[in-house]
Amino acid sequence: MSEEIKIISVRKSPDYKDKAIAYFQKCWKGVAPVIYEDCISHCIEAENPLPQWYLLEKRGELIGCAGLITNDFISRMDLYPWFCAVFIDENHRGNAYGKLLMEQAKGDAKGMGFGNLYLCTDHIGYYEKYGFTYIGQGYHPWDEESRIYKCEL
Repeated sequence: MSEEIKIISVRKSPDYKDKAIAYFQKCWKGVAPVIYEDCISHCIEAENPLPQWYLLEKRGELIGCAGLITNDFISRMDLYPWFCAVFIDENHRGNAYGKLLMEQAKGDAKGMGFGNLYLCTDHIGYYEKYGFTYIGQGYHPWDEESRIYKCEL
């Protein structure tokens, strides 16, 4: 990873907490702002290794984010951890920056002793490039469904 690109774990760098909350809220406007505020604030002192929240910084500017969580509002609560909320600013897409966040989450999940990483999405063709395999549909509480993918670690 280039020195100009840095992945920041909010848990390891709690001074980024407020920046992380604001950035996730800006990127994911469809999620109630209190969700990210509450989850990110409580991850810093959490007893369990999950959740983890990541920021992607390029030359001091936040350009992306992602999370590693126990459940992504999906019916398959038997599966975890989940890679979630991955977002790369539009003017930085096409540079495989999402892969950097994915690899960080995969490494952290493996280091925690997990054998698989999951995600839910409607995208087809993107995550497959990075080792994820479609395993079936899952259902959200808001009466929608998503494709579930698995990656062996």
